[in-house]
Amino acid sequence: MRKQHKKKTIMKKNEDIYILGIESSCDDTSAAVLRNGVILSNVTASQDVHKAYGGVVPELASRAHQQNIVPVVDQALKRAGITKEQLSAIAFTRGPGLMGSLLVGVSFAKGFARALGIPLIDVNHLQGHVLAHFIKENDDDNSQPPFPFICLLVSGGNSQIVKVNAYNDMEVLGQTIDDAAGEAIDKCSKVMGLGYPGGPIIDKLARNGNPKAYKFAEPNVPDYNYSFSGLKTSFLYNLREWIKDDPDFIEHHKNDLAASLEFTIVDILMKKLRKAVKDTGIKHVAVAGGVSANNGLRNAFHDHAARFGWTIYIPKFSYTTDNAAMIASVGTFKFKDGKFASIDLPAFSKVTFE
Repeated sequence: MRKQHKKKTIMKKNEDIYILGIESSCDDTSAAVLRNGVILSNVTASQDVHKAYGGVVPELASRAHQQNIVPVVDQALKRAGITKEQLSAIAFTRGPGLMGSLLVGVSFAKGFARALGIPLIDVNHLQGHVLAHFIKENDDDNSQPPFPFICLLVSGGNSQIVKVNAYNDMEVLGQTIDDAAGEAIDKCSKVMGLGYPGGPIIDKLARNGNPKAYKFAEPNVPDYNYSFSGLKTSFLYNLREWIKDDPDFIEHHKNDLAASLEFTIVDILMKKLRKAVKDTGIKHVAVAGGVSANNGLRNAFHDHAARFGWTIYIPKFSYTTDNAAMIASVGTFKFKDGKFASIDLPAFSKVTFE
């Protein structure tokens, strides 16, 4: 096996690098192909089965991944216009994530790479979100942030401020000590009876609401760390009181509630980010993760760019949620450095940067 790797990875000077990325950490099955960092395809199969349960059911997610993985990879290769034999390596999400979901992608990647006799590249899911900014739309795309830069990584499972010194050198300056921002949005949406996932619903309602209509508790935690559990509790208790006086309170005020919730979360995120930027002196600032699709947060980034002279990097909507293009992006960096994974490498579920 090692001999095959060696033979396959001796690159000619102008030889193209084709990386197949595979992402299956939660409830999206995704495959993408990048050529020298340029996107050729990015195919994602989402799972609607979880909506009825108000959250992701791990066992159902695993089963759906098993059904989706082969057709998704097949479509990614077809849309990229290449054959599997042209692939240089396969990059896969090793973790963090739901263990049952991860195992589907990890097992498929190992089997496929073994069959093709090409290297495996393991990718940290969080690193993938940060390096989504390095996916090129074409060969002339030079919109990537320079190292070092600051990245606000916000999703359903993570809220972190990261100092990115290099693709393989990321320093977590601060992170949530309890709930993530996306999790707080989802749970507040559920309390309001608006459905799952809450992010897009709250975002849509907030566009027509007054962000100063209601005030919710903001945390007082040290350094660059976040906390969203107090906000969630404050939202719930206030809502209970308001519903006592008016049983239809949510229906009458849902736009204002959504706008005020979004404003509070964005305010919490940006206060700590401002402090990190000021203290480090790094004014190249990126946002990544599922919550980076939120219009309130995107608007706040544009506002801060104008007010504080930041150079900002906001990903395309298709790169905000879990996708394989970001995994292939990390894979491209690691391939160039010859950082390959052994066939016996296990998946991991805990939330961490390597």
